[in-house]
Amino acid sequence: MESAGSYFDKKRSTRRLIFVEFVLSIMDPLTAYQSLINAGEIKKDPSQGIAVQKLQELFVKLHEYERYVGRTGWFARLNFSGNKIKVPKGLYLWGGVGRGKSMLMDLFYEHSAVSEREKKHVHFHAFMLEVHSRVHSFRAAQKAGKVSLNRDPLLALSKIIIDQAWLLCFDEFHVTDIADAMVLGRLFEALFDQGVVIVATSNRHPKDLYKDGLQRERFLPFIDSILQYMDIIELDAPKDYRLDRLRNMDVYITPSGPESLVRLEADFERLTLGVKPAEASLNVNGRKLHIPLVAKGVAFSHFDDLCGKSLGPADYMEIARAFHTLVLADIPKMSPQLRDKAKRFVSLIDVLYEANVNLICSAEALPMDLYVDGDGAFEFERTVSRLMEMQSEEYLARYKEA
Repeated sequence: MESAGSYFDKKRSTRRLIFVEFVLSIMDPLTAYQSLINAGEIKKDPSQGIAVQKLQELFVKLHEYERYVGRTGWFARLNFSGNKIKVPKGLYLWGGVGRGKSMLMDLFYEHSAVSEREKKHVHFHAFMLEVHSRVHSFRAAQKAGKVSLNRDPLLALSKIIIDQAWLLCFDEFHVTDIADAMVLGRLFEALFDQGVVIVATSNRHPKDLYKDGLQRERFLPFIDSILQYMDIIELDAPKDYRLDRLRNMDVYITPSGPESLVRLEADFERLTLGVKPAEASLNVNGRKLHIPLVAKGVAFSHFDDLCGKSLGPADYMEIARAFHTLVLADIPKMSPQLRDKAKRFVSLIDVLYEANVNLICSAEALPMDLYVDGDGAFEFERTVSRLMEMQSEEYLARYKEA
């Protein structure tokens, strides 16, 4: 997953007008899925089998698909056959926690023959943050007289997105905010109209998105668009596969040091199924919060990066919203001399705990020995209790959807 900030800003040196044909002998999603089963990395699952077959069908259709732009006509592709090819329907994979939705979409994305310059994989929350930032900047330019008041910000933004990619893969598609609900319909209508293909994962059926939200009636046309342009696939596997992976690893490693760092890196790779990680920047009240490694809803950082800097609850809440698991390295023993770091750590653990975010960490000492003497030790007792509980299977079983 690449950072939201770079998502729109990356410029192409030349515009690709012809669909790039890649050699298919490397692997396709169905073959990749079967390879994971054969290697013992995952177990065969009927629900996943149905979903991966639909992804395989889309994989094939994308080889024949020649994108075209509909109403606006602002972009045209070369058409050797003289006939327009029907836009393939995207896929909306939904189901409960740990059913393998993100894993299947990752297989599809990684093995899709679509050029890296024409496809994007992004966390939906990060995508929407960037959308609101772009719309705000566009409207500011309109007020300043730099852009015509007659231009539609969302239509203009859709063209920027399409110039970057026509295959979009969204993790954690969910809508709880009225601001998101009010812009999604028009933005996605423009994307669908111009031939964009979307694959998304969610823990809700489209008809349950933004359920009981304010002015939901204005959101209903967007649901209709999803049903029209995307096939809806439920993964109803009874087994929580991610919880199985968490059960088989130590989530609190002590002491910290080079060996524990190697173990944390191995845990990160296992949780993300070896997907290549990327940096990410989260938008916190107009500031950028840098996360060094991110993949498949898992963030990897060091204690000093999150607790040694002037961060606060708003930063930690943004992390909790964006990721289902935090891998945190090198938690030190604390004392009154490290009181500021200790306060931030307490705040971080409180936010992660309340949001049911998993914590996998290395520390200099066991939780009860992290802060034993001096001013602040008493207040730290709740953190000790939460660190202990966050290692339990009961806590791990309630982690948030990725």
